[in-house]
Amino acid sequence: MSTATEHPRANDERRHWMGVLARAGAARIEARLTKANALPPHTRLRGPETGLVMVRGRAGGDGAPFNLGEMTVTRCAVRLADGTVGHAYLRGRDARGAELAAALDAALQDPTRRPALMRDVVEPLAAEQDAARDEMARKAAATRVRFFTMANMR
Repeated sequence: MSTATEHPRANDERRHWMGVLARAGAARIEARLTKANALPPHTRLRGPETGLVMVRGRAGGDGAPFNLGEMTVTRCAVRLADGTVGHAYLRGRDARGAELAAALDAALQDPTRRPALMRDVVEPLAAEQDAARDEMARKAAATRVRFFTMANMR
């Protein structure tokens, strides 16, 4: 069976859908799932379980890394009947979202299921996230202050 880890392009595609699903949350994922693209039955391998991870930061672009603080994450791993394993890590405490994202990760690794799930679930979620990001950038740009300094007069 072909898996997403066999081809570099497949890894990029999997990285994309996992990122979209991690940012979506349970309510948005469930809103996109229909009977036509229902998730296959799965068995939980791990979780969903919530814990903490250390977030690292850097001061400036070349500063030494430092521990910024802890962030709550929820992880889950599932196995489909055909043996495909799906994983998910989400920020926060969304246990249902982590399980749905892991099940979708496993289902999306199947080339026969992937086109419909990408079209009906992942791509609309990605479009919603892009629109929200563009809106936030537009609002931030409206408050931008441009300082006039003597250096600009030369």
